[in-house]
Amino acid sequence: MLATSSRILLRTATGIGGKTAVKALVARAGTSSYYSTLNNVTNTRVTPITHSSQPIKQQVAYKSALPVDHEDPIRGNYNSSVTYKGNDACDKAGISALGINGPNTIYKNQTFEQLFQHEVNNNEGKVASAEYGETFTVDTGKFTGRSPSDKWIVRNPGSESEANLDWGKVNQPTSPEVFDELYEKAVKHFNSLDKAYVFDGFCGANPKSQRKIRFVHEMAWQQHFVTNMFIRADDESALEGFEPDFTVINACSQVDEDWKKHGLNSEVAVVFNGGCNLEKKCAVIFGTWYGGENKKGIFSLMNYWLPMSNPPQFPMHCSANVGKDGDSALFFGLSGTGKTTLSADPHRALIGDDEHGWDEDGIFNFEGGCYAKTINLTEKTEPDIYRAIHKDAMLENVALKEQGKDLVPDYFDTSKTENGRVSYPIFHIDNYHEPQMAGHPKNIIFLSCDAFGVLPPIAKLSPEQAMYHFISGYTAKVAGTERGVTEPTATFSACFGAAFLTLHPTRYAELLKEKLEKHNAQAWLVNSGWSGGAYGVGERMSIKTTRSCVNAILDGTIENTTWTKDDVFGWEIPDSIEGVDSNTLQPRKTWPNQAEYDAAEKKLAGMYVENFKKYSGKGDVDYSIYGPKTV
Repeated sequence: MLATSSRILLRTATGIGGKTAVKALVARAGTSSYYSTLNNVTNTRVTPITHSSQPIKQQVAYKSALPVDHEDPIRGNYNSSVTYKGNDACDKAGISALGINGPNTIYKNQTFEQLFQHEVNNNEGKVASAEYGETFTVDTGKFTGRSPSDKWIVRNPGSESEANLDWGKVNQPTSPEVFDELYEKAVKHFNSLDKAYVFDGFCGANPKSQRKIRFVHEMAWQQHFVTNMFIRADDESALEGFEPDFTVINACSQVDEDWKKHGLNSEVAVVFNGGCNLEKKCAVIFGTWYGGENKKGIFSLMNYWLPMSNPPQFPMHCSANVGKDGDSALFFGLSGTGKTTLSADPHRALIGDDEHGWDEDGIFNFEGGCYAKTINLTEKTEPDIYRAIHKDAMLENVALKEQGKDLVPDYFDTSKTENGRVSYPIFHIDNYHEPQMAGHPKNIIFLSCDAFGVLPPIAKLSPEQAMYHFISGYTAKVAGTERGVTEPTATFSACFGAAFLTLHPTRYAELLKEKLEKHNAQAWLVNSGWSGGAYGVGERMSIKTTRSCVNAILDGTIENTTWTKDDVFGWEIPDSIEGVDSNTLQPRKTWPNQAEYDAAEKKLAGMYVENFKKYSGKGDVDYSIYGPKTV
């Protein structure tokens, strides 16, 4: 029999979402973690999490974005929504200081229910009948992903940011004069509107390093996106005296017609101004509707702010989970390596799926939600993500098909893009870790999908090897995934997130090394790629094999085995793991022709070495000596 609180939710659901909403709530009500969330949702004080003998300090933290349904007494406790009308609306909303005074209606921190009504009334997209509930969907036009060649950072002469930023292809410099022109253009556009949407929220679950972020948007769905992805205040009182550390003015419907004069690459412009002291503390966005530009722009700033703080803190592009005893773990990996799948563990609570920090207290989520790919999504392959798609989630660039009178998501139709996405607040995952913080991790896992069939399913790394492979950030693309790719192609992305690094990669590697040594953490490589030959010849390792490797790490049983050192890569490979064929652990043994394996291993080792040349001599230590040997 359902608990009283669940019965209340079911009664509410029948009035707002029909059968699919009831199905979602019944599924959630069957888990003890959901009851725990319901019982503790009004408590804003973080529960102490212990790891080994050192407890994390009890702190006050804003919870992740929680939905509001005015008929629901629990959801009703989380409401910072306010609407300002009149000539002083912009002043009351806090955006008149930006020069924005034109709109006479400002919708600030709207509830999920209000945002849904705005989205529908504004005709900003369509309502899809997902299996677990109605979900709003949007089409972001020709930009279905980030536009990295159009991201710029203002190079302010003599500033702290000029001296510290890793200027180049990722952090392209533009001038203060160009920014000022674009800023004025964005302000002028908003002053021509009758209404605007403003979101005040937070990035970072730990109050010690939390940043206050303000977004100014044209459309309700964009406020919906940042409400899903950032940390939302519990109520209006939590925003009293709110002074943003950074503001994003998103004028996505406008373009920069003067892009050639401005020295940019196109009429699209995503331009950030500042460093720690953030000279203008502001960014402007033109020409791209893609929601991820909002999220990843702030992540890039956190990758600058945290290492530059005192003491330095470590920002990470990774997922994280925590066990019942407070034992946290990190999963670094590029797209397709299993980062989301492997961090979603029925025996462990999810902290977050993408962006985290590591400071003196432990690890913490930057975000209040998840932004997951939907390509080929099924309940069997990704149950947590599939079940998270219901009321308050939002689909981006996902194909819809007619089914009777309903529009139903078709995750296998990639005619629009292979980068279909869903954003949803973290609480949509039943087994999520409500404090969003945990103690210092003891295990750090680097995930790779090696299509050359060379890497072992698991390897133990020394601290120095961990630095080498962290800076390398290796995985592989396989034939058929992109036009022109006819054989496995190595992909290296520094720190498993090169596109978001604002400092030189070795700065982050040194922070990781410091954390590993201070907290006696162990780094591992886990390969979810091919065995018995390269892609097209061998077979991809089963999720069972990869999960068994991860389980052995997390439950500590891997320490009971013996080890064999690899002559080329230098890491140690376990001789046995429960649930994994011992031959699979030694990739050379799985190849029919071991001479061909040796040649493939030498080829991949050479790719590592060639890629790492650009990092040799950088930072305090030259980690190139800890990479594979090619002679």
